[in-house]
Amino acid sequence: MQELSTGTIPDHARNELYRQIVENTFETTIVHSDYKVLYINNPGAEMLGAAKEDLIGAEVLDIFPDDAKIRIRERIRKALEENEIGALIDQTIVTSDGSSLEVELSCHPFPYGEKRAILSVLRDITDQKKTEREYKKRQNEVSTPIVPVMDEISIIPLVGTIDFDKAQILLETLPTKLKTETNVKHIIIDFSGIFNLDEVVVDFLIKIEAIMRLLGIQPIITGIRPELAQKALDNMGRSLHSIVTMKSVKQALTFLKR
Repeated sequence: MQELSTGTIPDHARNELYRQIVENTFETTIVHSDYKVLYINNPGAEMLGAAKEDLIGAEVLDIFPDDAKIRIRERIRKALEENEIGALIDQTIVTSDGSSLEVELSCHPFPYGEKRAILSVLRDITDQKKTEREYKKRQNEVSTPIVPVMDEISIIPLVGTIDFDKAQILLETLPTKLKTETNVKHIIIDFSGIFNLDEVVVDFLIKIEAIMRLLGIQPIITGIRPELAQKALDNMGRSLHSIVTMKSVKQALTFLKR
């Protein structure tokens, strides 16, 4: 295939060619300077649900949720002042009707007349992220069973690493599973297979213990290693003393049988 050459194309035709390429690409393309939108292509206007003329001149930070604005502003500053290309990141944006989309975002600074501008490219990955979350949820449901060991007593063995997403999934799915186990009165939640004990895990531990009690189930936490418990107290200032904990599942079963 012969390589496209623009060397012999007149300037006005070359500019029109570039414009057509940008307008007809699938990704949202935004050019902005001084935090104002200078240009947005048709796919971008469609994704944000607004007319192009309404978006030109608007604050580019308006498409980001409040909790992301400081981070995005710093990213733009580095691009403009330090010529730093913004690495590809996943980011939530807000459309004109207030709904949220998840996008991949990259930023490239470039000269624009006497000042500098940024070319931001956004690709909608909302459906992809939804599929990933559903797959991860099914994985966690399968890998986190509720194991009956004797009458009225079951064990939840936790393994691996608990991150924010996994904690949220477990908080949603475990109570639903337990509702079908009508005879469960005692639940042993074993953390001996958990590799990390950080703020996310401690927060999950406290919440799942409280949820069990609300369901009328007595929870016992096992497998929290002393050094990890001390780390939670020292680094996070959160004590686990109010929660019923035991060294091992065996110790908890012996206690419950008595």
